[in-house]
Parts: sequence; structure tokens; C-alpha cells
Amino acid sequence: MLKARMKNLVMLMPEIIQPIHALLGAAKKSGVPARTLELVHLRVSQINGCGFCVDVGARDLKKAGETDERMFAVAAWRETPYFTDAERAALALAEAATRLSDRADPVPDDVWEEAARHYDERALAGLILHIALVNCFNRFNVTTRQIAGSMKLEARADGR
Repeated sequence: MLKARMKNLVMLMPEIIQPIHALLGAAKKSGVPARTLELVHLRVSQINGCGFCVDVGARDLKKAGETDERMFAVAAWRETPYFTDAERAALALAEAATRLSDRADPVPDDVWEEAARHYDERALAGLILHIALVNCFNRFNVTTRQIAGSMKLEARADGR
């Protein structure tokens, strides 16, 4: 059976919740639709192998009314018809910004330009911030082996 290496960082360092909430709030106010940010959260967490965050992301999407079809297809978004062009641009940017060491040009111009076609600079800033935060949460949780479904929602590593 899987076992966490230690308590969740938020439980051990409650003082990090307020700045996390502030950063998440800034990303949410950037003009990117909330559902797009949640799709990005799920996809980044899948890439990073963070079971805890995949579980949280899927639950949040379900609570927000997301369809099973779209949730199940996030990992294969390129091969499915379920996502808008703007969501596809956000998911492509999220993948590139998460897999920085996978190629010589981590965020190629075509990925950036497609995202910029759908989002203004403020929204792009919020999207980039959100991608970075999810990667941060994933690193907290993967490193400490937080278990999917193991924590009450009010004490999650992303402070939400």
C-alpha cells in the first residue's frame, strides 16, 4: 500500500496558504476561463505523475459540471474533438512549459503564437502563472508521496 513520506506541506506550514491563495486568485482573475485553468491543472498533473493532483483536478472539474468525455480525454486532447481551439492552445502551452527539458526549444514559437492568438497578455500571464503553480504543487506532492484521496479538501497542497 502506498504511504505518504510526510504530512502535506500545507499541514506542516499553514503560513503558505495565504500566498498560494493570492497567486491562484491572480491567475483566476487574468481572463482565462476557470474551466480552462482546471483542464490545464489536470493535464499538467498527469504529465508529472501526481496522483494526488490528478484526483483533485478531476474532482474539481466534475464539481464544476465538466463532462466525463472531456475529463477522460484530457490526456489525449489532440486526438479528440472535445476541446475548443483556445483550450487546445492552453493545453499545448501547459505541456510545453511543463516539459521544459524535452526539447531544445522548450516553448516553440508556434505553441506560443497559438496561445497568443487566443489570450491577451494579461490572460497569458495568468495562464503561465497557473501552469507554474500546478507544477509547484505537483512537486510538493510527488516528492512527499501524497496519496490520491488522502486529504480533506480544505487541507490540499494547492491551498484551494
